[in-house]
Amino acid sequence: MNESSNFTPPVPLSEADERQWAMFAHLSILLNLVTGFLGVVAPLVIYMIYKDRSRYVAYHSLQSLIFQLVWWVGGGFLIGAAWAITGILSAVLIGLLCIPIALVLSLIPLAALGYGIYGGVQVSQGRDFKYWLVGDWVRGTLTH
Repeated sequence: MNESSNFTPPVPLSEADERQWAMFAHLSILLNLVTGFLGVVAPLVIYMIYKDRSRYVAYHSLQSLIFQLVWWVGGGFLIGAAWAITGILSAVLIGLLCIPIALVLSLIPLAALGYGIYGGVQVSQGRDFKYWLVGDWVRGTLTH
């Protein structure tokens, strides 16, 4: 007997379950507040588990993962670099002028956090949501 004949396709998620898991993927950004980095792990796990059961969940979890990598991790590196440059240049008077710029850049993760929460609320209410710049790219990636 051929073992591949015993394969059963994964059971699709209900619409309510799709909205719930998509919301969890977006709200996983809150894990970054507690752990600093596990927010990117949750949407990756959700994507790996549900990618074959729901294109909707796959889209939103992959979108959340990429959004967090860009804005949370990338923003963290940018903020660290801005403060390092500001600290170094503070020995010279010009570094003091960099402090307001570094302070503004420090708000990037907070803005990303708010945007992620907004996305979670949108998908929990059944609305389609896409992150600026990230959403169209992810949708194009999943359709190929």
